[in-house]
Amino acid sequence: MLSFVWHIILERMNFDEYRNFDALGLAGLVNKGEVTAADLLELAIQRTEQVNPAINAVIHRMYDEGRQLAMATDKNTPFAGVPFLVKDLGLEVKGHPLMIGTKGYRGYISSADSFLVQQFRQAGLVLFGKTNVPEFGLTPYTEPALYGPTRNPWDTTRSAGGSSGGSAAAVAAGITPIATASDGGGSIRIPASCNGLFGLKPSRGRLSLGHLKGEMWSGAIMEGCVSRSVRDSAAFLDTFAIHAPGDPFQIAPPVRPYLEEVTIDPAKLRIGWSTNHLLGHKIDSDCFSAVKDAALLLESLGHHVEEVKLPFEKEDLTEVFLMMVFGELSADLADLEKHLGRRIRPGDVEDNTYALGLLGRTYSARDYALQRRRWNDIARRSGLFHQQYDILLTPTVSTPPFPVGALQPTATERRLVKLVNTF
Repeated sequence: MLSFVWHIILERMNFDEYRNFDALGLAGLVNKGEVTAADLLELAIQRTEQVNPAINAVIHRMYDEGRQLAMATDKNTPFAGVPFLVKDLGLEVKGHPLMIGTKGYRGYISSADSFLVQQFRQAGLVLFGKTNVPEFGLTPYTEPALYGPTRNPWDTTRSAGGSSGGSAAAVAAGITPIATASDGGGSIRIPASCNGLFGLKPSRGRLSLGHLKGEMWSGAIMEGCVSRSVRDSAAFLDTFAIHAPGDPFQIAPPVRPYLEEVTIDPAKLRIGWSTNHLLGHKIDSDCFSAVKDAALLLESLGHHVEEVKLPFEKEDLTEVFLMMVFGELSADLADLEKHLGRRIRPGDVEDNTYALGLLGRTYSARDYALQRRRWNDIARRSGLFHQQYDILLTPTVSTPPFPVGALQPTATERRLVKLVNTF
């Protein structure tokens, strides 16, 4: 009986056809009655089971709930019947674990949906799984000790990036056309680059982090998505730029819908480009060429393009941003202690995470407040830059996707971290 049902589904749409559509395309088919949400979900599930053993993108399956959502799909919603995955970091899905990539949260089950997740359901998205992340979203690669590494579907010896590596690998592998991602220091943009997707970090206040969160990483983190088409990301912003009561940041809406914006040719833009690395590292020749080629293309389209000095400084990363990350991580570990009901111990999290948490505890409130004020300096410099230039064009990463495990600490470094963690 099951094989007969699956045969009927495949007659309606096969994977190659499914893969040819973006999220809005699939929703359009559901709206017209040419395919059902249940058909799409079964294709997404089949693709998950086919490729996930190799790429390790989906770490929690919600197939039964997904099937219920698919059966109840409203065909007139913006993303009607589109299979959808949620990054397992900042968003809570009622009745399911939120592990944040750490074994410390074993046993935790979300008691309510985050505000955005509520909006996902109302917009017709069919949630059927959660995707892999590095522990606490800390690294630009996705290799948590709890679940193991997520691998790039284009070359499984290579990294899918991080921290939204699971979502990006799933979309690139054709499991879904769109999935949630979040970004504090590149966590949408890096995986999008590594996997050949479109990834845009929304401005602070564009999407709500409520009601369970007010802000993350002192406002640096924003929720968003990775997608295979620009218009899907535009529609995602149009649909989910809704403020929840009590949101600490709210910004003016766009002049016109983003989905309309992507169809309009821009006026002549002033574009500054740079391949200088913030820390002085060498940029790989392929990454350098990609920026130069993009600059030449933009110039050929009539835009004013010139090489510029970065409006950022080394200290912006090493002193200001990283102090914030270490402080926020210490607070995250304090929250984990509430779940554990006791003081945290080194074995509760990865060794590097514990050590960085210790570092965060060495800063005083004065230190943190002082560096936080320096964020204003960075914002003002960036603001002045964009008075002169509409766009800053740079490499997203300084190298093509690196081998899985290449950025893991050496044996000597691991021994030193374990020693530090004993104090």
